[in-house]
Amino acid sequence: MAAEDADLTPADGKPIGRRIVLGMAGVGAVAVVLGKQLTSMTSNAVGAVAPQIQSVIPATGGFRIYTVTNGYPEMTTAAYRLKITSGADVTTLTFDDLAALPQTSMTKDFQCVTGWRVDNVAWSGVLLSDIIDKFGLSANGTALSFTSFDGAYTESLTMEQAMRPDVLVATSMLGGPISQEHGGPVRLVVAPMYAYKSIKWLDGIEATPTVEPGYWEVRGYDVDAWVGKSNGRSDAPVV
Repeated sequence: MAAEDADLTPADGKPIGRRIVLGMAGVGAVAVVLGKQLTSMTSNAVGAVAPQIQSVIPATGGFRIYTVTNGYPEMTTAAYRLKITSGADVTTLTFDDLAALPQTSMTKDFQCVTGWRVDNVAWSGVLLSDIIDKFGLSANGTALSFTSFDGAYTESLTMEQAMRPDVLVATSMLGGPISQEHGGPVRLVVAPMYAYKSIKWLDGIEATPTVEPGYWEVRGYDVDAWVGKSNGRSDAPVV
């Protein structure tokens, strides 16, 4: 399958074609322009009339669960390992190691490029900037590359983006553990960007000389996926 024809696969295992994803993204762009009030009103209206279809309609408030591997990888907190690579230095952290680092909580909206948004999602974990400082990542690159233990998904950020106070290596969601479907036990949360930047099932962070486009970016989506400034397609006009 050619990269440009790759499918996005939701929880039921049925692929969503790229044209459908881009169509949903167009609806999402309207929601971003009109703001959270319209999104909330849409969510409430759809939920009241037909709650059973909230999981498939853009901008209706609930999470949509996507995977590019037609399945969700399993990992216990006991087995979890995060590999951090900074030049020749390689450090492996356990889940308990992450829990022992300074913890940060934040509550942010979670916006998907396909149009749906979940307001006020509570996350906690370790600021990515704290990991950068602790393990000297900025001394060995100008960007970071991220890998997932699903074996397929990748992402990246510039070092400047990664140092923001709203970028988190998350170990908790909504006051509890991050579920398997939501990318647990550890995922990245890049609050000011569309959700495809917030890599699930995080298992690797590496300092790189330059930005290495991630899974969807090599398929044409924006590398800099700021909410409200991009619709996720590098060949599309800025919203």
